[in-house]
Amino acid sequence: MSAPVQTPARETVRPQSPATLVRLVAGREISTRIRDKSFLVGSAVLIVLILGMLVFQVAINSGGDTTRIGVVGGDAATAQALRAQGDALDTRVTVVGFDDEAAARSAVEEQDVDGALLSPTGVQPELLVPSADAAVESLVRGAVQGLAVAGQLDAAGVQLEPPPEVDVVSLDPHAEDRVEATVVALIGVVVLYSLLILFGQFVAQGVVEEKSSRVVELLLATMRPWQLLAGKIIGLGLLGLAQMLVIAVIGVVGALAAGVVDLPGQLIGTVLTVLAWFVLGYAFYASVFAAAASLVSRQEDLGSVITPVSLLLVVGFVVSIQAAQDPTSTLATVTSFVPGLSPLVMPVRMAAGEAAWWEVATAVVLMLGAIAVIVRIGGRVYSGALLRTSGKVTFREALRAERS
Repeated sequence: MSAPVQTPARETVRPQSPATLVRLVAGREISTRIRDKSFLVGSAVLIVLILGMLVFQVAINSGGDTTRIGVVGGDAATAQALRAQGDALDTRVTVVGFDDEAAARSAVEEQDVDGALLSPTGVQPELLVPSADAAVESLVRGAVQGLAVAGQLDAAGVQLEPPPEVDVVSLDPHAEDRVEATVVALIGVVVLYSLLILFGQFVAQGVVEEKSSRVVELLLATMRPWQLLAGKIIGLGLLGLAQMLVIAVIGVVGALAAGVVDLPGQLIGTVLTVLAWFVLGYAFYASVFAAAASLVSRQEDLGSVITPVSLLLVVGFVVSIQAAQDPTSTLATVTSFVPGLSPLVMPVRMAAGEAAWWEVATAVVLMLGAIAVIVRIGGRVYSGALLRTSGKVTFREALRAERS
């Protein structure tokens, strides 16, 4: 008698928890985008731009304002007078001696020097210049007049006491520090704006790709729409934050190493402020981009629904540039409280020292409230429009479909 055949027990498949599903979607978005050539190229371009700005700033700082003045028939007093006058005009003077007028004239014609002074202590000194230059003329005239006065006093036997040193007391000793911080914040806003545009478009393109390929139908068979939306936003948000951290570290280390800034504490504080506003800005715009993209089913129609959101980002970026020039203006002050614009404007006002703590707190609260509303409404639009793949869906149709 044969033994009975035992059938294997069927394994019970436990449903995945919402957190697990969100994590899986987030991991999928990160792994997909991190292999995307456009993402890698965009990251490389941003890093190159940051390094290029640092190199440009170093070149400007190292160059300085230098004026080369040739002298024929001068002495040590002449060179000293020219350098002293240059210091008064905030320019560094290099004095080049020539044996005769012909050599000096040749140097001026070849623009080896900015000007040549002939007979500085004579009755009628003469200045040779390649073309009219008010700065060089003012510098040389001041030096020659100083030499003439000193010579007359010496001939009269008058000895002048050294002039007293002026003790400069700044009423705002931190003004220069805030200028540096404002420049850093503006550079950070440029990066923030670029990443918000880039990752907002990633979210939108991913939604349309899934709708057009009907992949979304398979995904929604195992999860709810809000889980899919949350996974997309969190995954790409973490990737964007990591990218911005890498750029920030490169920028901070490069700026300190190159001597572009000498305030590591305030510099790092400004960078952390920009990162915090990136998180708020990304949560706001990613939800809007995702909801807008769910209204269409083709990549060709994507521009028509995300253009208004992109324009809002452009407005915020333009206002942030104006805020860097005048952080106390009415436009900068008002827009720093407007959700959607505040992530680009408020960091600049904060770096300039023109935003009180309560203003920052108010802007953050308004931004969090706006994010809550956008996530709620955007999630409903996303849920209602996601499975409607027949052309473009209107906002009302999406909300009506979600309710039913």
